[in-house]
Amino acid sequence: MTPDGTTWTVGSAKSADGTAIAYETAGEGPPIILIGGAFNDRSTTRALATALATDFTTYGYDRRGRGGSGDTAPYAVQREIEDVAALIEAAGGTAYVYGLSSGAILAAYAAAEGLPIAGLALFEPPFRVGPEGGPKTDLSERLTELVSADRRGDAVELFLTDAVGVPAGAVAGMRGMPEWYWMEGLAHTLAYDTTVTGDGALPAARLATIAAPTVVVDSTGSPRWLRDAAAATADTIPGATHRSLPGGFHEVPPEELAPALHADLLR
Repeated sequence: MTPDGTTWTVGSAKSADGTAIAYETAGEGPPIILIGGAFNDRSTTRALATALATDFTTYGYDRRGRGGSGDTAPYAVQREIEDVAALIEAAGGTAYVYGLSSGAILAAYAAAEGLPIAGLALFEPPFRVGPEGGPKTDLSERLTELVSADRRGDAVELFLTDAVGVPAGAVAGMRGMPEWYWMEGLAHTLAYDTTVTGDGALPAARLATIAAPTVVVDSTGSPRWLRDAAAATADTIPGATHRSLPGGFHEVPPEELAPALHADLLR
């Protein structure tokens, strides 16, 4: 039990390739799987999981290569979709799914493959629908080369500047801060996130096959390209709802986000 009174149960699911995927659950109600984005593991989705635990049984997990999960080479997006399938099976065979950023793209692809998803929530999938935003060419390869050369800090900097759009001067000021070392520890997974994102183009045909009830959310504090991407994603998925919620850069506080997800997913 954590200081806020939430009781967590830890488990592990075996993916199709044998990789162990670590997860933690809390709460009561229908299961919802939370898929984080870059620099995320189950600890970073825990605040939202706690806020949702009054209405859902939440499943926060470490994507492969992170935290307590395994990492079987070679990496492929399909393996991560299989990880989601394994978690849905662990949750009882059907589940709601929430994804953030690259995790939102992964969640959408899982739904497009017909996984038994009761409802889908996507937070700011980083597609490029205009002249701004989206990853640069060959970013996955460049990130892999930097990590292989043990230049993890440079890989973090490259991702923040070229994928997220943080000014180089602001990134320089982040080096040496406690969160920087956290990000360096996950640097080897950044190429996974950029592989999921691909060239950033909106995969309209793939999204149009999604049958699960879907809500796409953006933050009023996010840059225009991310908000436009959310709107375009909602327009492409049949019957999807689009919500803009008050928040900061690429985030909405759990106390604002959780009630909105409850209202849209359990309506």
